[in-house]
Amino acid sequence: MAALLEVKKLTKDFGGLKAVNNVTFHVKEGEIVGLIGPNGSGKTTIFNCINNYYSITSGDILFQGKSIKGLKTHRICHLGVGRTFQVVKPLSRMTVFDNVTASAFCRVGSMKEAKDEAYRALEFCGLTEQTDKLAKSLPIGGRKRLEIARALATKPTLLLLDETAAGLTPSELDGAIELIKKIREKGTTVLIVEHIMKVIMTISDRIHAINFGQTIAEGTPHEVANNPAV
Repeated sequence: MAALLEVKKLTKDFGGLKAVNNVTFHVKEGEIVGLIGPNGSGKTTIFNCINNYYSITSGDILFQGKSIKGLKTHRICHLGVGRTFQVVKPLSRMTVFDNVTASAFCRVGSMKEAKDEAYRALEFCGLTEQTDKLAKSLPIGGRKRLEIARALATKPTLLLLDETAAGLTPSELDGAIELIKKIREKGTTVLIVEHIMKVIMTISDRIHAINFGQTIAEGTPHEVANNPAV
């Protein structure tokens, strides 16, 4: 099966610091791939390069076989690359429903279509009872689900999840694992950054581990967990 996403010799410099140094990996359609490493290892920087929040210093990023290097961030989203953020920042003075509706406009052209897409995303994420609440009133678990719903409303082919499970209670953690599995089951490929190993080891088909911006291991969860470098 051809790769949906290919990261090729990706390097990102911040002055004299190589935050990402010659990293190469791929994600096949239908996979869940985990991206792991300690704080400061370059995981979120890789996400920011994929979405062109950061311009890359060298290397290339291919989505569906075509380079997306240098494309505008909204254009990359329109092509089918959605993402969540490590620090969730909903539109706090808007309702949960309006937050998701706003995101849906990335891929649809009318208010009716946007609302329909928002309803679908909120139902999928178990937030239908929260639709009229202000986003800022949700607890962290609800805000994490809202972040996912906003990303799903852009109808991604590939979803980048950045620490979706951080700060969740044990029961919320189990719910997050099931939600990520459901996302894959409905046909969306997932690349996930996560520190909580219960999540990564439970859901990932493959794992790519980095440290100090460089690849240190890649393979199945069992292979990576037993790698001395990891």
